Amino acid sequence: MSESIPVIDVADYLAGRRDALTALARLFCDALTTVGFMVITGHDVPQGLIAQTFAEAKRIHDLSMPQKLALKLNEHNNGYMAMSRYAVWTSEVNQNTKPDLNEAFFIKRERDFDNPLRRSGRRFVGANVWPDESVLPDFRRRALAYADTMDTFARRMLPPLAVGLDLPPDWFDEAFSESQFTLRLSHYPPTQAAANQFGIAPHTDSSFMTYLAQTEVPGLQVRMPSGEWLDVPFVPGSFAVNSGDMMKRWTNGRFSRHPTVRCHLSDNTATPFRSSSDRSSTGRSRACRHAPGPTIHRVGRRSSMRRGRSIGTTRTMIRRHSEIWWHEFWTS
Repeated sequence: MSESIPVIDVADYLAGRRDALTALARLFCDALTTVGFMVITGHDVPQGLIAQTFAEAKRIHDLSMPQKLALKLNEHNNGYMAMSRYAVWTSEVNQNTKPDLNEAFFIKRERDFDNPLRRSGRRFVGANVWPDESVLPDFRRRALAYADTMDTFARRMLPPLAVGLDLPPDWFDEAFSESQFTLRLSHYPPTQAAANQFGIAPHTDSSFMTYLAQTEVPGLQVRMPSGEWLDVPFVPGSFAVNSGDMMKRWTNGRFSRHPTVRCHLSDNTATPFRSSSDRSSTGRSRACRHAPGPTIHRVGRRSSMRRGRSIGTTRTMIRRHSEIWWHEFWTS
């Protein structure tokens, strides 16, 4: 039986049509338990906004190298990362030995100076890095417009995910009320790759879900359960969507297919949007107790963990584990 990447239309669900939530939940469940990847059509993210964001990605990478290095990554992993400064060493399907051949500009949730999280000094919730308005007029406003729109859209995709797990539609709502996300504006310049070198080497995303607006330029591939690499089908106006390591963790392995993806070199820009829950939410679904691993029961905005009846862990340990997890998420 040949393998394929499912193409799923979400228009009926977004329009609120009867039984559309249940139908979409089944399709999401099938995709995330078999392939872990899908192409979503029928969404309502404005195509003009998507095109504008690609243009902004090109603008930021068209700056001179001194201008880009002035925006280099800060301690929160926001800002500019030069080409060949990053490599994926954790792939389970390929011994990645070369740095990735892409440059990127990272944006996370914008927080006012007086925001308690921003003032807390904790990593990955601090300030973004922005070019001066005189250098790139309206870049900040346009980039944040896309990030905010995608954050809203990603949260609208949570009810069918919850229903697919036999949970109430609003199960994830609280945890994503101030979701953590990364908008990555990537550029794959035309260059010669060495052996075993890629635009992005084989890897799994560490996020909950990743949404990638598609372009006609080929390059993205998904490793199927058989081990075969398939090109992601191009569907105009669609999003290529994959689950990540956090999805597997959150569902206690029920949505265990978090696909390995890779990107071959092409002169192209990309705008992947990675969505995950807020930092205070660490948990596994109570509906997934049958899967291996400890069950985490939510208590307000925190969690308590138990393995069977005999082993307990303190909240301090939970928080320590959460910090390690978020460090892995934000540095990938």
